[in-house]
Amino acid sequence: MSAETPHVLVVDDEADLRELLVITLGRMKLKASTADSLASARDLLEKHRFDLCLTDMNLGDGTGLEVIDFAAQTAPDMPIAVITAYGNMEMATAAMKGGAYDFIAKPVALDRLRQLIQDGLGIRQNEDTNTPSDNLVGDSPAMLVLKEQVRKLARSQAPIYISGESGSGKERIARMIHAQGPRREKAFVAVNCGAIPSELMESEFFGHRKGAFTGAVEDRKGLFREADGGTLFLDEVADLPLHMQVKLLRAIQEKSVRPVGEAREFPVNLRILCATHKDLAREMAEGRFRQDLFYRLNVIEAHVPPLRERREDIPGLVDHILARLSDAWQISPPKISTGAMQALQGYGFPGNVRELENILERALTLCDGSQITEENLSLQSTTPITDTDIPHRKTEAGRPSQIPLEDYLQDIEKQEILQALEETHWNRTAAAKKLGMTFRSLRYRLKKLELDQDDTGDS
Repeated sequence: MSAETPHVLVVDDEADLRELLVITLGRMKLKASTADSLASARDLLEKHRFDLCLTDMNLGDGTGLEVIDFAAQTAPDMPIAVITAYGNMEMATAAMKGGAYDFIAKPVALDRLRQLIQDGLGIRQNEDTNTPSDNLVGDSPAMLVLKEQVRKLARSQAPIYISGESGSGKERIARMIHAQGPRREKAFVAVNCGAIPSELMESEFFGHRKGAFTGAVEDRKGLFREADGGTLFLDEVADLPLHMQVKLLRAIQEKSVRPVGEAREFPVNLRILCATHKDLAREMAEGRFRQDLFYRLNVIEAHVPPLRERREDIPGLVDHILARLSDAWQISPPKISTGAMQALQGYGFPGNVRELENILERALTLCDGSQITEENLSLQSTTPITDTDIPHRKTEAGRPSQIPLEDYLQDIEKQEILQALEETHWNRTAAAKKLGMTFRSLRYRLKKLELDQDDTGDS
C-alpha cells in the first residue's frame, strides 16, 4: 500500500449505493473514486493506481466479472471485492474463482462492509512479507505450482478446499495460507471433524451456555467464535454427519452462530479452510456429503501432491527433518549413507511426508549417532513402489490392512521400549544402552509415547 492515503475505486451503477460506499470510506479516512459503468471503471483503472476496488456484479454495460478480468491485466496486485444480490452464491463463487478476495451481499451491512474494506487493505500491507517459498521444502514442478498457489490463495478470503492423501501436509498448507494473509495476526483454529463425537459437535463448533445440558458446567465459546477474526481449519470435513453439515452451512452463509441453550446469535468473521483425504466429489455423489455445502466450501481447490510424485524433493526433506529432530534432541545431525538415501528415494511412501518423518525419527534413535544406514530405516519393503501399485498395495510384515502404517510402527516401537525397560527394571540409562540409543533419545521417545512415569531420573 502506498505511503499516501489508501485510494479505493467504487464501481456501481446505483447512485444511492455509490454514495453509501463513499460516505463509509470517508469515515474510515480513505480516498474514494467512483465509476457508474464498466467503461468508466476501465478508464479509471488505466489512468490511476488504486489500493482496493469494490464493484457491484450487475452494471449497466457489463458485469463485475468483467471488471475483475480487466483489473487482472492492468492492476494484478489490486484486491477486489464484489457486491452481489442477496442469495446469489453462484455469482459470488464465480467472482472469487476469478480473483475477487471476498464478497458482500445486498442489503449492505455497514459493519460487514468496514471489515471487508479492512481485509482488502490488509492484503496489500502483507504483500512484501508474502514468502511461502521459504517455508515449503522442495523445488519439484509440483511443489513450485503449490508454492505459487499458496501465494495467490493467501490474498483471497474465499473458502479453500485442500485435497491430498493422508500425511501429505494439508494442515501445513492451511497454516501457511493463514500466515501469509491479512488475518495472520488473529487465531488459526484447527479441528479434526472425525475426532468429535456426533452428540458433542454442535457444542464444540458453536459453543453452549452453562446449564444447557448435563455436563455444561460453564459457558463455552465454541470453535467458530474462538476463530473470530482469523481462520477456522476443518480437517477431515468429509467425516461430518449430515445433520451437522446443515448447521455448518447455515453458520457459513449467515456469518453468525447460536450457542446451544442461547437465545441470540453472535456474528463471526472468519475464513474457512477445509481438507480431507477422501474424494469429496465422490462423497457428494454417493449422498454422504451435501451438495450445497460442497459448493460453498470448494470455491477454490488446492491439491497437495503425494511424496511419490515429487521424489526429487526427498533429499531436501531428509536434511530438513533431521536438522529439526537433531535440534530438538540437542545432538549433531547425523549423515545419511548413499544406500539409505537411495532406499528412501525408491520407497513408495503410502504415508507421505508424515511417514518419512516417522522413519527418520526411528532411524535417528537406532543409528550410532554419526550416520544413518539403510538398515536403520527399517523400511517395509526395499522394492520400489510405482504409482500404479499404491491403490492395490498389499500389507507386508504382518501388518493388518485396517491398521494405518504409522500406528502399526508406533506400536512396535512402544513394545520394544517397554520390553527393554522391563528387562532393566525401568533403569532408563541401561534400557537406552540395550536399545542402542542415547539416554536423551530414549527420554524423548518416552515422552512422545507417554511412557514417562516421572522425571526424577533412574534408580
